[in-house]
Amino acid sequence: MTIYFLGIGGIGMSAIAHYYLQNGDTVHGYDHTRSAITDKLQDEGAFIHFDEDVNMIPPQVDFVVYTPAIPASHKELTYFQEHHIPIYKRSQVLGKIAKGHPTIAVAGTHGKTTTTAMITQLMAADRKLLAFIGGIAKNFESNIIIQNNFDTVVAEADEFDRSFLTLFPTLAIITSIDSDHLDIYGDYQHLVESFQLFVNQIEEEGHLLIHERIASAIHHPNKLTYGEGENCDFRISDIHLEANDTSFTLSYRDLTYEHLQLTVSGMHNILNAAAAVASGILFGISEATIRERIAAFSGVKRRFDYQIKREDLVFIDDYAHHPEEIRAILTAVRKLYPEKQLTVIFQPHLYTRTRDFAPQFAEVLALADRLILLDIYPARELPIPGINSQFLLDMVDSPHKILLSKEALLPYLTTHKPQLLLTIGAGDIDRLVAPIRELLEK
Repeated sequence: MTIYFLGIGGIGMSAIAHYYLQNGDTVHGYDHTRSAITDKLQDEGAFIHFDEDVNMIPPQVDFVVYTPAIPASHKELTYFQEHHIPIYKRSQVLGKIAKGHPTIAVAGTHGKTTTTAMITQLMAADRKLLAFIGGIAKNFESNIIIQNNFDTVVAEADEFDRSFLTLFPTLAIITSIDSDHLDIYGDYQHLVESFQLFVNQIEEEGHLLIHERIASAIHHPNKLTYGEGENCDFRISDIHLEANDTSFTLSYRDLTYEHLQLTVSGMHNILNAAAAVASGILFGISEATIRERIAAFSGVKRRFDYQIKREDLVFIDDYAHHPEEIRAILTAVRKLYPEKQLTVIFQPHLYTRTRDFAPQFAEVLALADRLILLDIYPARELPIPGINSQFLLDMVDSPHKILLSKEALLPYLTTHKPQLLLTIGAGDIDRLVAPIRELLEK
C-alpha cells in the first residue's frame, strides 16, 4: 500500500508512519518543517517534502492520514478531498491498528506520555509490544516500539478532539483530568463526559486505573485507584524526593513493593511510575522485572529533561504547557534545588489556552525568581485580538519579568547568566534548547 501523511513530522503522526514503513508499505508525506523526526523517517525510506505542492503527491495513494493541525485550506488536503481519496485522522488509524489486540491506553491531561513510556519500559522484556508513545523515550530513542508478532498494544490516548474514542482498551489509565482544550469541549463538564465515554469503551472484562483525585468523577464497574490515600487500591507510601534518591513503596492487596527506585525526579513522576507499576502487576509482570526495569527508566525527551547538571548550573527542559503541568515542574525543581535562583523561559502554546487560563498561568509563573516570556506559539490557531504574551506578562506579579523575541533570547542570556534554568512549552521552543545549552556550556 501507499500511505500519505499530512503533517508527518508530528510526534503521533511519525509513529504511525514508522509502523507502516516497518510493515513494508510505501510512505509519502508533507510537513512544513524539516526536523530530526523527518530526517529519521527519510533514512528509513519515507518520501517527504516541505513545500505545500500537489505535484509532489504520488500518482497512487491508498489512503491519507492527517493531523488536525493541518488547516482546512491546505492545498494537498483539498486535492485529496476533490479526488475522493480516503482520509483518516491519526487517531482513527491508531484505532484500526490496535483493534483485536489487548491494549493498555493511557489518557489524562497531564502525565500520559511519561506513563506510557514507563509502561513500555516495564513490559517490553516480558510481552511482545507495539507501543505508541507521545514523545521520544530515551531508553529506546524512539516514539514507537514494534516487536515482531506483537501480542499487546500500549498507546497514549489523546483527549484532544476526542481522539481517544477510537480505542477499546483492556486496561484504561487516567492520570488526570484538568480543564484544557476548551476550544474543543467548551467547559470542564463536557471534557469529563468525554473521558467517561472513553471509559465506557473498555473491554467487558477490562479495568480502569485512575488517580484517586479524580476517581469520583468517572464510573466503571472494574475501577481501581492509585495515590497516597488510605483507601487506594494501589497505595503509594514511604516517598523519598531528594536529588539523588527518588523512591516509593507501592501496596496492592497482599503485595508490597518496597523502595521502588527511580532515576527521574518529582512527585508527578512517582505518580506516573505508580500507574506504570500497577499496570505491570495487572498484566502479570514479575516483581523482579518491575524493580529492574522501572529503576532503569531514563525518561522522555522534553519531560524533566536535564540538559546541564553541574554544581554551578542546572538546565532542565520540559514540555509543560498547562498551568498545572507548570506548577508540578516548578514545585519539583524548587524542592530539588532550594538554594538556587530559578529562571523560567516560557513559550505559551495557543491563543485560546492563553486566554482561557491566563490567571492560572500568571499565578504559577510568578513562582519563578526570573521570568522570560516568549511570544505565543499559534500552532493551528489564528490570532485573537488582545491575546498576546504582553497581555499575559502584565498579569504576572513579579518584579523580574521580561518579554523577549526568540532572536533576542540568546544575547540576553549571555549577560544574564542563570543558576537554575527551566525552559517550558509545547511549541517550537525545543529548537532553542540546543543553542541555549551550547551557549551556557561555553
